[in-house]
Amino acid sequence: MAKITLEQIAHSYLRSPDTDDDWALKQLDLTWSDGGAYALLGPSGCGKTTLLNVISGLLRPSRGRVLFDDRDVTHIPSDRREIAQVFQFPVVYDTMSVFDNLAFPLRNRGVGEDRVRPRVIEIARMLDLEDMLYRRAAGLTADGKQKISLGRGLVRSDVNVIMFDEPLTVIDPHLKWELRSKLRELHQEVGATMIYVTHDQTEALTFADQVVVMHEGRVVQTGTPIELFEKPSHTFVGHFIGSPGMNMLPCDIRDGMPWFLDNPIEIASAVRGHQEASRLEIGVRPEFVRFGSTGVPVEIVKMADVGRYRVVDARHRGHSIKMVMPEDLDIPPENARVVFDPSKTQVYGDGWILT
Repeated sequence: MAKITLEQIAHSYLRSPDTDDDWALKQLDLTWSDGGAYALLGPSGCGKTTLLNVISGLLRPSRGRVLFDDRDVTHIPSDRREIAQVFQFPVVYDTMSVFDNLAFPLRNRGVGEDRVRPRVIEIARMLDLEDMLYRRAAGLTADGKQKISLGRGLVRSDVNVIMFDEPLTVIDPHLKWELRSKLRELHQEVGATMIYVTHDQTEALTFADQVVVMHEGRVVQTGTPIELFEKPSHTFVGHFIGSPGMNMLPCDIRDGMPWFLDNPIEIASAVRGHQEASRLEIGVRPEFVRFGSTGVPVEIVKMADVGRYRVVDARHRGHSIKMVMPEDLDIPPENARVVFDPSKTQVYGDGWILT
């Protein structure tokens, strides 16, 4: 396995990029430790697959270097980087048995049959494929074929990194949880460096120890799932992660304190560095908003019961403030006010966190 370092990587599909919009990947620097579980998370078109292709060697970056264990591999072709990839659509040989599909990457590299068989059986056990090893792959369901595809990525022990590009897209929703859990188990058991590319926040946050969030070709935050949830570095992270997403409210700064219209908002520390920002906003997640005897006066306009909790939509002078509340808490019938948890309330300038 390998530590992966991306130094000042940038890429454009144009021969002579001129403006910022011409770059599919804006300049980024990342380091992923040997044996870690990582996710690239973001919407379609944000640059996730471009970055994956740069790491794998399918694409040479316009700028910057790719290093595996401090060895520059930027100009080394994909077939010499010792990488395993699992794609959105399973790569399976239908005419072969499950055993032969799993064995193919090893046999293709001249591994002896005395080593192939125990390794294939070991991987089949990890993926619960033991009972179907000698069946033809053609008759398997989509999740069965994707398990084979996962197994083909895991069967080699000499790879530097295993990369998954939207591997659960074609899987039925009720089976996704099972395969997500299985991937997490496999990482703990195999100990390989794994990079998981997805637009699904649930997949990213349940699989990875560190999540890289991308937006419009930029890395806007790298962190643990808790860090991304509790302290988004960018308003996009606040919107994209969480359901419902973070409340974003306009504000101005008076003596270091944010004011939402005519309401002072308590935060953990004084705001600094806001003078150059053209747009200032308060960000607070619905989970950290509650009713109080003081605070921002609101009108309750909607409530949705989603099982273990309720989502309340309150308004103050046309601005929506969403709240996530336990079912057993009462909603004030009139003259409601809301307060924000100061330790979980952030201020953003032009999209970037200031506090």
